[in-house]
Amino acid sequence: MKKFLMIIPLSVLLGLMGCAPEVGSKDWCEDMQEKPKGDWSANEAADYAKHCLFGGNDE
Repeated sequence: MKKFLMIIPLSVLLGLMGCAPEVGSKDWCEDMQEKPKGDWSANEAADYAKHCLFGGNDE
């Protein structure tokens, strides 16, 4: 039972660490600015232009 109780918080922690900001959010735009442009996919470039450059960001 102790092992089971230790696994739950570990699972939650690992799950939260894998979460990325929502596409188009302020955090996502900031992350993309730090990422080398050569590493962007075509979809990421289009989303960045739509949400971060042309004001499609609702925040």
